[in-house]
Amino acid sequence: MSKKVLILSGSPRKGGNSDILCDEFARGAQEAGNEVEKIRVASKKVHPCSACYYCRDHGGACAHKDDMGEVLQKMIDADVLVLASPVYFYSIDAQLKAVIDRTVARWLEVKNKEFYYIVTMADEANLSADTTLACFRGYADCVEGAVEKALSSVAACMSRVR
Repeated sequence: MSKKVLILSGSPRKGGNSDILCDEFARGAQEAGNEVEKIRVASKKVHPCSACYYCRDHGGACAHKDDMGEVLQKMIDADVLVLASPVYFYSIDAQLKAVIDRTVARWLEVKNKEFYYIVTMADEANLSADTTLACFRGYADCVEGAVEKALSSVAACMSRVR
């Protein structure tokens, strides 16, 4: 059965390690017969959430007029969400964090998703990715019917190859 796969590539570096792994994930998912879309989050205009709750009073519409409405609809429509980020000070990068925070506008509609995580880092200690992974899992914990499927964590050796 074909699934709609949405890959959110959080890396601000096009062609960076996280972005390359997203492309490889996409290739594999397409070869398996799935419908795949990758969004480079840094190429979208997404304001951070201002916690104004305009969305609560306006049917999920946000006060910020940017690309997040389109991204959020794709997240709602997807069967599979792939979250990818390099480790930035033991957490996810700001671009992907803004997207996650902005799902608050319609967060109850983001449900029944399979989650895959891609984490890259310049540190050889795998525990350096723990907080980043906790951020991803924290978001998934807020998604009704979320199922964690797999994690790919790549350490310093990959950044030395580039």
